[in-house]
Amino acid sequence: MDQPYFDDISPRNISAVVDETAILRCRVKNKGNRTVSWMRKRDLHILTTNIYTYTGDQRFSVIHTPISEDWDLKIDYAQARDSGIYECQVNTEPKINLAITLEITAESDVRERNSEKLYYDSKAARAKILGSTEIHVKRDSTIALACSVNIHASSVLWYHGSAIVDFDSLRGGISLETEKTEVGTTSRLMLTRASLRDSGNYTCVPNAAVPASVRVHVLTGEQPAAMQTSIGNILSVSIAIRITCWIIISEEVLLLFNTLSLAEYILVHRSSR
Repeated sequence: MDQPYFDDISPRNISAVVDETAILRCRVKNKGNRTVSWMRKRDLHILTTNIYTYTGDQRFSVIHTPISEDWDLKIDYAQARDSGIYECQVNTEPKINLAITLEITAESDVRERNSEKLYYDSKAARAKILGSTEIHVKRDSTIALACSVNIHASSVLWYHGSAIVDFDSLRGGISLETEKTEVGTTSRLMLTRASLRDSGNYTCVPNAAVPASVRVHVLTGEQPAAMQTSIGNILSVSIAIRITCWIIISEEVLLLFNTLSLAEYILVHRSSR
């Protein structure tokens, strides 16, 4: 059986613009039953294996058709932090790899998603935050955000402030679940062990749809009188009030209490009036 090898016809240096799609080409001849993987060199993170993705960052995927020899890595909405070396690997013995350098460049006219006012058709597809758009959570608890889109969006990104939420950051504890339903798409973002740094504005940005935002407040110490979660539950605080009433009575009445109950005294008092 012939050994796999790379059909090295693609460029080794790739450039892309911020927020556009970057595609890294990898063509494998004689793959057989071998596995093709993409690895990010800076942190040795395996991003994909065959057609499966092993990162919570949904911007990464593999372009491959069953009859094709191409195993191209696609990065949607490329960011400057995506720059670096990526390796296409085949698990032969010894392993073979093809290194490709990616450079993400910024253009002066690249629009800022969160600062530029966008105008949309009133009938355009749009995202909607599920639950309150202003939530409070305790430090070290879990932040759970969700948005629904009234179309089948090909991708849904989450921004914290002006930066895309980085699922592979050193913070850890970040996960994303995207569900396609009959009427559209639902995206759920979870951040465990909430810290003060997690406070701020989070924006759900579906492909080809109007985004939606939610404000998160991570609290320490005492909680506010009403704390609302992302699913709309309200924790209310009840207040108990005690009223003390002083009654001034005469000595003769006090003597009556020794022989009569309070109810009997009231009856006697009423009959004497």
